[in-house]
Amino acid sequence: MPRQKNLDYIFLLAVLALSAIGLIMIFSASPTLGLRLGDGFYFIKRHVFYLLLGFLALYFGFRLDLGLLKKRANAIFIAAVFLLLLVYIPGVGRKVLGASRWIELGILSFQPSELIKFATVLSLAGFLAGRKEKVKDLFQGFVPPLLLVGVVFALIVKQPDLGTALTIAVTSFLMLFAAGADLRHLASFGGVGVIGVIALSIASPYRLRRLLSYLDPWQDPQGAGFQIIQSLLAIGSGGLLGLGLGASRQKYFYLPQQFTDFIFAILCEELGFIGGVAVVALFCLFAARGLLIALSAADPFKKLLAVGLVSWITVQALMNIMVVVGLIPTTGIPLPFISYGGTAAVINLFAVGVILNISRKP
Repeated sequence: MPRQKNLDYIFLLAVLALSAIGLIMIFSASPTLGLRLGDGFYFIKRHVFYLLLGFLALYFGFRLDLGLLKKRANAIFIAAVFLLLLVYIPGVGRKVLGASRWIELGILSFQPSELIKFATVLSLAGFLAGRKEKVKDLFQGFVPPLLLVGVVFALIVKQPDLGTALTIAVTSFLMLFAAGADLRHLASFGGVGVIGVIALSIASPYRLRRLLSYLDPWQDPQGAGFQIIQSLLAIGSGGLLGLGLGASRQKYFYLPQQFTDFIFAILCEELGFIGGVAVVALFCLFAARGLLIALSAADPFKKLLAVGLVSWITVQALMNIMVVVGLIPTTGIPLPFISYGGTAAVINLFAVGVILNISRKP
């Protein structure tokens, strides 16, 4: 029987550090909005609850039978797609700021797009691991996963949530590359994808406004350009060492989504350039150790599953930070482990548990 490997404690430490930073920053950035609901600690109390659920999910993922997970991959994917469809049913799905992304569960809500990220990675890992050399064949190994990803992409864009759709598309691209897909097929996939994203951006009025505000936010400083301008003001105000924990000015209703999608801007304002670099370094450590775990896995399914899970979380973190610093248009995705959010916290930490599970087995 193959001997178990040691748990990757450095990888786990990076996740714990990011989660702790997120807890501190939500505690700092959320009271102003919480007071509108009658409790300055409203959001931090909920986030602590989500973290507890998340670490239970991490432990579950760590103890999970990965062979059983592989057998149930298609069923999990179908269930995730079904939940994704439920957001469009009146009375079941909840619309916030024009987006249908949540299912109401009494006092809590659930975001199926977070689950579909995991389900897509899982399904792709199972499919690609079983194809081996056939993955280089256009019709047997390349087109089928593209159709699967295309369905998910279309459903999420419909919400609309282009940021999550792009995260899944880029993650799928990286998994196909890791599985050994033909580079010509990948280049075609990438080229068509870029053209498609540009077309979606131009065709949708609100996406076009975001694109124009990205190119020149000062054309509409009180409208489409307001959020990115306030984000850059927060980052610039932080300087090298920051204004100090809790001393942010932008969190007082200047910067929208100050403890969700744009929490990195508040972090840079309070902890400065040093704090921002520390968070980026922790994500780099997460990615590096995660890929080492993938490379050390002997089983093709485990290898591709680790690549997919690490890529998804890293790509999402990269996209969020690039949005906040003005390098790409606003996409509306949270920063993993740091932004406030229930479903995301639980699913992300469950994914970490699965990666740690892979790290201790050959």
